[in-house]
Amino acid sequence: MTILLFPGQGAQKVGMAKDLAERFPEARSTLARIDAALETSLTSLMWEGPDDTLTLTHNAQPAILAHSAAVLAVLRGRLGAVVAAAGHSLGEYSAYIAAGALDAADAALLVRRRGELMFEAGQVRPGAMAAVLGLGTAEVEASCAGASASGEGTVVAANLNAPDQTVISGDPDAVARAGELCKSAGAKRVLPLKVSGAFHSPLMEPAVAGLREALDASPFGEPGFPIVANATADFCHSRDAAVELLARQLTAPVRWVASMQRLADAHPDARWLELGPGSVLTGLLKRIIPGASCTPLGTAAELETWLAAQ
Repeated sequence: MTILLFPGQGAQKVGMAKDLAERFPEARSTLARIDAALETSLTSLMWEGPDDTLTLTHNAQPAILAHSAAVLAVLRGRLGAVVAAAGHSLGEYSAYIAAGALDAADAALLVRRRGELMFEAGQVRPGAMAAVLGLGTAEVEASCAGASASGEGTVVAANLNAPDQTVISGDPDAVARAGELCKSAGAKRVLPLKVSGAFHSPLMEPAVAGLREALDASPFGEPGFPIVANATADFCHSRDAAVELLARQLTAPVRWVASMQRLADAHPDARWLELGPGSVLTGLLKRIIPGASCTPLGTAAELETWLAAQ
């Protein structure tokens, strides 16, 4: 039994997936199809940069998804029985590719639109995000509530990444106030993030209708295995539920800790694989589920080593 994990925004870097295209025809073909669907050379941006352009929300999102889709193409038919998957924010779309509900090219168009809508929402109402390290989720949530109590701006716990790592999101002044309250409560560090908006907060509400429209219009099918949704930390089994949950995801917190616990409880003997750039989710899993082991598969060398061992 296998559980698949897919990374989200922040995992992009110049040069990503180039070694996959050079080594594996399946990866090269998938990336070419995504380029054609987007009517632009996303791969040139992925491989050559510049970094500040790749990091823009509407570029980073399809780039990370394309990398995960390229890995999936190489592993197709070699993963055995996949019992479930989850993706961090943007990565949830990659999970639906793995489950056969979305074609990689269609998914790339969706996340390009998602990134555009999120960027536009951030222009309408500029927001900020910050990572709070070394403080429990309940204390972070209490700090956000305190910082929002005056009515002068909103801040929420947006990414519940690990028991001691939470990202807060909202109006800039409210995020700054919440950060100070977190430090007073014992946080080791509060790190501002370079983002174009307050993702997974009420400030993203202007993007929801447009994303729901794009999801409704997309050739989105029934998933072949359950996906744990960020918004609920529970299994999603149907196309209609997936579309609704992906639209809600924009303003809902990423409940990553609860999602990993849900997967581990349901499938205690499964192996875990992280497909895509980096190994952030592998590191988070070890902190959420003591003793859990996850294998990152994002480079040609990692794939070759793993395939040789099967």
